[in-house]
Amino acid sequence: MLKDIISKHLTAVFCGINPGLKSAEEGHHFSGKSNRFWKVLHKSGLTPYQIEAVNDTDILDFGYGLTTAVARATSRADELAKEEFDGSLELFKTKMTKFQPEYIVFLGKAAYRSFSGKKEIQWGSQPEDFCGCRVWVLPNTSGLNRGFSLDDLVESYERFYKEIQK
Repeated sequence: MLKDIISKHLTAVFCGINPGLKSAEEGHHFSGKSNRFWKVLHKSGLTPYQIEAVNDTDILDFGYGLTTAVARATSRADELAKEEFDGSLELFKTKMTKFQPEYIVFLGKAAYRSFSGKKEIQWGSQPEDFCGCRVWVLPNTSGLNRGFSLDDLVESYERFYKEIQK
C-alpha cells in the first residue's frame, strides 16, 4: 500500500495516476527504476537536489506533496477501469478539500480527464479550479511514457516551476 505524503496548505500536490507495483511493494512513490519523476523534479528546479525514492517524504520540505488518483497498484496505468477512477473521485475531492494545496498537479491527462469529465485537456494550466485549488496537467514521468524525452519532461516541469515562482 502506498501512503499519501501530504499536509495542509502545500504549494502543490502531485497526483500520479496510480502506484506502480514496485512503489506499492516498497511503500515509496516513484521507486520504479525507469520512472523519471525525481530526476525531473530536480532538473526542472522544483527541488535543489534529486530526492531518492526511499526519502520521498523529503518532498514536504519543499512545499509539495504526493498522492494518487486511484489506490490500486498495477504494472501499467491502462490496466485501470473507468469505474476505478469513478470510485476514487469522492475520496480525492475530500482529500483536496481538507488539505487545500494551492495547486493540484495531475501527472498525465487520464486522471484529470476522468475527474473533470472534460474530453479535451491541454498540457499546463487549466482554466478551472478543482476543489478550490488551481490545476496543472504535466506529462507522466513513467518510463512507459515514451512520448516525452527527459528534456521534454524537464521543460514542461520548468514551466510549472516558473509559474509558482510568480
